[in-house]
Amino acid sequence: MTIAYWCVLAAALMPIVWTACAKAGGMRTGAGRLDNNAPRDYLARLQGWPQRANWAQQNAFEAFAPFAAGVIIAHLAGTSQATIDTLALVFIAARLVYGGLYMADLATLRTLAWTAGLACTILLFVLSA
Repeated sequence: MTIAYWCVLAAALMPIVWTACAKAGGMRTGAGRLDNNAPRDYLARLQGWPQRANWAQQNAFEAFAPFAAGVIIAHLAGTSQATIDTLALVFIAARLVYGGLYMADLATLRTLAWTAGLACTILLFVLSA
């Protein structure tokens, strides 16, 4: 399995990381006890950095499908493996930084990290053309 394929797995698991941060943070910041019968109600009550962690989780789900498709298409199109792997690793790094900056409430820097991740996804498609 290639590094890029491992990155697809990492991207698929990333929302779980952010939701774990949101839920753990919510319990520490007064959102009450997590009710696993209604986890979305709990997440809707979050404020501050736990709320932003939940938003990072939602955005990670949104970013996953285009990234995964880009990696697969780049593989099928015969794009250089080193290029695919590099773009996939940069995507994962950018998305991790994005989540951290989101929780830290650093909006401008967060947008730059988001843009870097999006650029990697777009490049996977463009280089496959």
